[in-house]
Amino acid sequence: MPTTAAPSRPDLIAHLVATRIAGQVATPRENNLAHYRELANGNRYFWLGLELGDRWKDEQDVLAVMAERCGVDGDPEHRQGQDTIDPELTVDGLDRAAALLREAAAGGLRVLVATGHPGGLLDVHARTAAALAAAGCDLVSVPIGLAADQGVVTQMADVAVWERGASLWHTHSPQPMAEILDALARDGEAPPDLVVADHGWAGCAAQRGIDTIGYADCNDPALFIGEAEGTLSVCVPLDDHVTNARHYEPMTAYLLRAAGLARG
Repeated sequence: MPTTAAPSRPDLIAHLVATRIAGQVATPRENNLAHYRELANGNRYFWLGLELGDRWKDEQDVLAVMAERCGVDGDPEHRQGQDTIDPELTVDGLDRAAALLREAAAGGLRVLVATGHPGGLLDVHARTAAALAAAGCDLVSVPIGLAADQGVVTQMADVAVWERGASLWHTHSPQPMAEILDALARDGEAPPDLVVADHGWAGCAAQRGIDTIGYADCNDPALFIGEAEGTLSVCVPLDDHVTNARHYEPMTAYLLRAAGLARG
């Protein structure tokens, strides 16, 4: 559970900008555009487990969605240098996520929490999982012995992660989530009612029809497109790996207070 006091919306926005979780973020414009182009060209690595078909073949259409839902610069002539995430959109996404978390807690729903970005977001997800468990949600236990992408799928602090060589790894792959969902089905267990995740973990769950909250950076357009198309329930824009993971603590505190899950 968070030890940081939950900030007000204006204070959180100021914090997001100061720590570059939003505002002028570290991801350069040329990297963003390269990823949008790869998605439009059909490179499935950049689809993050979603099935986008041939609906997003124009890079400019991808840019338009990212300008609207993430807050990057919508000018197609801006090709390099600084890019942005709108902190107002970040907090709007947190508020939408909080509404789903509140519903999950009220209904005692079955929830799976996962991350492909343990270096940045593990603590955000772990605190969310702990708050949901304390509120009476049934947290999904990852079946033991699952393998994906030459690594193993395991769980730490009730958060599903991908491990390889005794280390937790950053991954965009949807395969770890697919392995979990397939194993649950084989074991006769119900799928999650809600998934809270990022990267391919979120995209895979959403594609399978599960209500999904996904965190996404400005160079990961697929989840924003998934939300625009109604496949993903909520996409929260943010830099998903700033220099100090503790910078996310006020954001997590805000989220849990908005969801009615904060103690005290």
